[in-house]
Amino acid sequence: MNISHFNSLDTEQQRQELLACCQCRGWADAVIADSPFDSFQDLVESAEAHWAAADEAQVLEAFQGHPQIGDLAALRNKYASTASAEQGQVVEADEAVLIALGERNREYLDKFGFIFIVCATGKSAVEMLGLLEARIGNDRETELANGAIEQGKIMRLRLNKRFTEGDGS
Repeated sequence: MNISHFNSLDTEQQRQELLACCQCRGWADAVIADSPFDSFQDLVESAEAHWAAADEAQVLEAFQGHPQIGDLAALRNKYASTASAEQGQVVEADEAVLIALGERNREYLDKFGFIFIVCATGKSAVEMLGLLEARIGNDRETELANGAIEQGKIMRLRLNKRFTEGDGS
């Protein structure tokens, strides 16, 4: 898709395109309010600015759009279209690593009240387990901020993927 095509979509279609990148309705609506865009870069700048301004409720809403890292049932079912591509190395990971990821994810969720968010693209399951273990000792505020940063990276990757399939302009 290119920016001209995005601009030609009705509001609901634009919302669906944006929600595929970050599942936060308030964020998507704020970006839509800035349209039409002169370029893909303008869209990205709007998306990043509105994400940076997201409040806790919006961040947590976006987190709900992700499976837990290592949750193979979710990877195979609800999130198959994005999670398998974004967490492909996890799908092929050693069973012991997957079990450890599952256990640590449950501990993380119990401690913070939201799932562990990491931009998994290009990371092995072992790397993600290491990141999870390094972050689980943080306080909730720090982890909410860390997760929001990671969600921002995921959103940018997804926007780039959606728009590089066309001419990107």
